[in-house]
Amino acid sequence: MFSVDVGRTRLMIVNVDGKLFAVDRICTHEEADLSTGFLMESIVTCPLHLSRFDVKSGEVQNPPATKALGTYKLKVEGTSVFVQV
Repeated sequence: MFSVDVGRTRLMIVNVDGKLFAVDRICTHEEADLSTGFLMESIVTCPLHLSRFDVKSGEVQNPPATKALGTYKLKVEGTSVFVQV
């Protein structure tokens, strides 16, 4: 997981089996940085209260979070990654 700020948007780029995904990196439950959490397959676990999110869809996997993460389209060109925010 790699964190990046684009203006006021705080997101992370996640590599899942060689495919990149861009999602919000701040937990929707509390102000916790998910890029410091744990990634297993496509599920990131919040380091604060252990909510889990699927980085492919942004969907919540368990409480206490109830709101999905924002997801962003991305494109890879050579060694550059472009994210549409």
